[in-house]
Amino acid sequence: MATRYLDTPTKSDTYPTHPDAQFPVARGDAITGDRYYSREFAEREWEHMWKRVWHVGGRESQLEETGDFIVHNFKHESVIMIRQEDGSVRAFFNVCRHRGNRLVNVEEGGVMKHLTCPYHNWKWNINGELDEVQDPEDFPQGNPCGKLRMKELPCETWGGFVFFSFDPNVLPLMEYLDPIPTLLANRDLANWKRVVWLTLRVNTNWKFASDNFNESYHIPAVHPQFQPMIDDHYSTTIFEMYPNGHNRMIEKLQPSSRYETSVNVMPLWADVLKEWDLDPAEFEGRAQEARLALQQARRKLGPERGYHYMAQLSDDELTDQFHHTGFPNLTLTGTPEGLHMFRTEPDADDPNWSTFDYWYMVPEVEGMDEVATIYGMRPLEEAEHQTELFGAEGQQIAQGDFLAQDLSLAVTQQQGLRSMGFEQAYLAEQETRISRFHEVINDYLEGRR
Repeated sequence: MATRYLDTPTKSDTYPTHPDAQFPVARGDAITGDRYYSREFAEREWEHMWKRVWHVGGRESQLEETGDFIVHNFKHESVIMIRQEDGSVRAFFNVCRHRGNRLVNVEEGGVMKHLTCPYHNWKWNINGELDEVQDPEDFPQGNPCGKLRMKELPCETWGGFVFFSFDPNVLPLMEYLDPIPTLLANRDLANWKRVVWLTLRVNTNWKFASDNFNESYHIPAVHPQFQPMIDDHYSTTIFEMYPNGHNRMIEKLQPSSRYETSVNVMPLWADVLKEWDLDPAEFEGRAQEARLALQQARRKLGPERGYHYMAQLSDDELTDQFHHTGFPNLTLTGTPEGLHMFRTEPDADDPNWSTFDYWYMVPEVEGMDEVATIYGMRPLEEAEHQTELFGAEGQQIAQGDFLAQDLSLAVTQQQGLRSMGFEQAYLAEQETRISRFHEVINDYLEGRR
């Protein structure tokens, strides 16, 4: 490992760690453009990877009562997750086994006891059993009730997220996610509220987000507004990889070390300090030292101001950004204020298109009924689902936010990846987690995982 990088500690007193953490290394598999637009490659991803991993289907907060359900569509499949009488959540293919009609055509809802096929009124119990059909005596092969069941999928929960898998032999969820639940254990995610729930259709391959969130090399060019208070330089960043294919990057909340101005308290950084009763003038000429002072201020003042959850956070979690990139397509970024979830999924037919989900989840804060988000103040309550085509005329999403900045580059990169002038990616060492991500994909496709 190069000495210019920070060590990857397996134990720290200031933030959650895991003994399996390693500094990212890669074999050097070529990352060529066809991985992003080839239909044949996309089909191999479906057959050998997507069918074998865990997928986020929704939030448990959507399933308050017995019979409440959520639906998630992935490529040509549709999965329904439904709350059972014993409080558990089970997942089934959202299809009637009579003649293949989808049972549910909404993304969430609730039933008393049965899912009724809108085509011929077959009634499927929420536990998957077929309870009632029209004209049961008219089936030469016998009444289908008692013979047919909805096809069930593995379904487990963690942190308020509902997961499903197409693989009946998939690893248990906690084993698959390891060590992400351990690294995020100080946050009571199961009880946090999703205050932003956004889905965008984007003209780019699904892998752009995993590539993008596995590095901070793009921040100076794409997100210059972060310079005053996010240190994107590799020399101050923790980089980690884990055996299951997951990665983590920890960025310090302080002026970027990339610039000589890192010693100066710029306006955005000054605003954060003043909010926590720190005098920006005291840190002029040594602006990065304010990070530790901010940790101490939040430790002392947070619970007094109603931020009771801050008492459970480690020192560095009170300031820094903890980016967990879960293989293959789930990024969970923990900040002192909440959790950002980013997830991309492939289009059903065209690898040049994908859906991009952004959820922002926050804890309760005593005395607060709204919370700051990248889209302004939002009610501190479960959000309604917003869907849009990215770049569409009249789009309501502010073009200055960091998601719009990332997505704009994703679209132009997708165009460039098809050029005869691009052969393969030429990566910096700080982008090694991108190489590792693609190598884990290759491992699935080539039978090594």
